[in-house]
Amino acid sequence: MKVLAAMSGGVDSAVAAARAVEAGHDVVGVHLALSRMPGTLRTGSRGCCTIEDSRDAWRACDILGIPYYVWDFSERFKEDVVDDFIAEYAAGRTPNPCMRCNERIKFAALLEKALALGFDAVCTGHYAKVIEDADGNRELHRAADWAKDQSYVLGVLTHEQLKHSMFPLAETPSKAEVRAEAERRGLSVANKPDSHDICFIPDGDTRGWLEERIELTEGDILDVDGTKLGTHPGANAFTVGQRKGLKLGRPAPDGKPRFVLEIRPKENTVVVGPEQLLAIDEMRGIKVSWAGRPIPEVGTGEEFDCMAQVRAHGDPVDARARVEAGADGRPELVVRLIEPMRGVAPGQTVVLYQGSRVLGQATIDSARSALRPEPAGAAG
Repeated sequence: MKVLAAMSGGVDSAVAAARAVEAGHDVVGVHLALSRMPGTLRTGSRGCCTIEDSRDAWRACDILGIPYYVWDFSERFKEDVVDDFIAEYAAGRTPNPCMRCNERIKFAALLEKALALGFDAVCTGHYAKVIEDADGNRELHRAADWAKDQSYVLGVLTHEQLKHSMFPLAETPSKAEVRAEAERRGLSVANKPDSHDICFIPDGDTRGWLEERIELTEGDILDVDGTKLGTHPGANAFTVGQRKGLKLGRPAPDGKPRFVLEIRPKENTVVVGPEQLLAIDEMRGIKVSWAGRPIPEVGTGEEFDCMAQVRAHGDPVDARARVEAGADGRPELVVRLIEPMRGVAPGQTVVLYQGSRVLGQATIDSARSALRPEPAGAAG
């Protein structure tokens, strides 16, 4: 099989490519140049997709004896990931850029180009598993190592994309084993730190980065009953669940801290309240997609049991979900949580599971707490 190995410059993608070579596939390595500042270097474990990473990817391909190329996807990355990130925050939502990158870059733009060039599959170092059912349909499942499982950020993959996806690290029991294997293979990235934070904000200061790109206008901070408690420099600079930086002159009546419950960008207001109101019981999602063939209940509109996860490394919680038509006629996902979940914000992604299988995902449009009569997600 002709395989295009996406080489990030990290240890996971290097070992994944090595395993694809060892399995007898015809492998070509490619590094995606996503940064529009090619002189940027990573700082320790912050950021990725830099010149340093490109060189590390080249060294790995050289040791593996496979061709190596760099493809410039920086313009597409800026439009589909960076600009989307800014627009979502400007609309008062909390986006997940890793989901957008996997959806629009690694498994849309990259896969599309790979197939056009005659490749059969794209291989990545993600910790996730693709399984075929009895009819040959592909399903996305959690990896063997739940601590490193990355199926959440792959929840946007479609059935067609799963047909051409290869994850050689699926059954690896731990990251330590991957590093040890890299060492045995003579790969210089064996002990390279994992990247974290948002790759295009390598210093980790998301708020400061956004303040340079979103026009902020002073507005009101309100209590849940609409009482004005203070002012803020701009609603877009806040996120649901935030506690620090509110700068309210007076404490709550019970003396306990207040948290951001809701952001209303159209009114330029921030709603704050007690911590218990962050516990969400129900969420509604838009931009729904299914990882593989949808389960029958999706077509019938019946409610089904599942588990819901809203962060890459968050704990899944028991839930009941159903699909219904939204106001615009497009499908919406309604998820009722059996146990409330804290700090859910519009713009985040909810991924549904049954056992280890990823069913699909949606972008959270609104979220509500049963302790608060009106929806908590009116933002947008």
